[in-house]
Amino acid sequence: MKEFLFDIIKQAGKISLEYRQKLSSMKVSKKSDKDLVSEADLAVESYLIDRIKQRYPSHAIVGEESGSYGDNACRWIIDPIDGTTSFVHGQPFYSISVALEKEGDIILGAVNAPVLNELFHAEKGQGAFCNGEPISVSRRDQLIDSVLGTGFACVRSDLEHDNLPYFNRIVPHIRGIRRYGSCAVDMSYVAAGRMEGFWELNLHLYDMAAGWLILEEAGGRVTDFSGGTSHLPGQLVATNGLIHEALLKYLT
Repeated sequence: MKEFLFDIIKQAGKISLEYRQKLSSMKVSKKSDKDLVSEADLAVESYLIDRIKQRYPSHAIVGEESGSYGDNACRWIIDPIDGTTSFVHGQPFYSISVALEKEGDIILGAVNAPVLNELFHAEKGQGAFCNGEPISVSRRDQLIDSVLGTGFACVRSDLEHDNLPYFNRIVPHIRGIRRYGSCAVDMSYVAAGRMEGFWELNLHLYDMAAGWLILEEAGGRVTDFSGGTSHLPGQLVATNGLIHEALLKYLT
């Protein structure tokens, strides 16, 4: 299954790059005033679903654009372009994210950032990798020494409970903040030790499934704002583990 995943996610990245070459003429529509879906999102997801159906016709699939179908202990979770806004604006920080869940447990995941030429992956119990090389979380254990990432899906959805108060509370207590626009990239960067943590509200499973496994296999920790898992994926805190409790104090 791992080689199959590599094959399809690499090809999906190539498809996205082809669309990236024609951004000015690419069809883009709005899910809402602030939330976009592009022709590339639909093409990449269609490709991934077709390949999975051909290879594993009995498996269930959930995709960001096409929804869920099938009922099987094995389920593929797809975000065809995580970071559509970045993609549409010609920025490099977007990714294709694909995970395989078996009986409720994510066992395989990959995040392909094709413009950055980086493919992150993990298999349950086998560690995490970037372009085939092992990765691990950073060892920084103080919040003030940490660089964190975040996102504003909640603001994009005009939710009353949004991230801005948390952002204002946290930023004075850290070294720096980064905003890449792709949860899958953010979690992979924490896994690779490039950031110490990431938090966000109003996410979906397809945003974080592959990144979740990659980060945990790299030695990190993933919870909701209370330190449990009952509010995932709507609340996400993903860290190197060492700063986790300190960050949670600002999210209660």
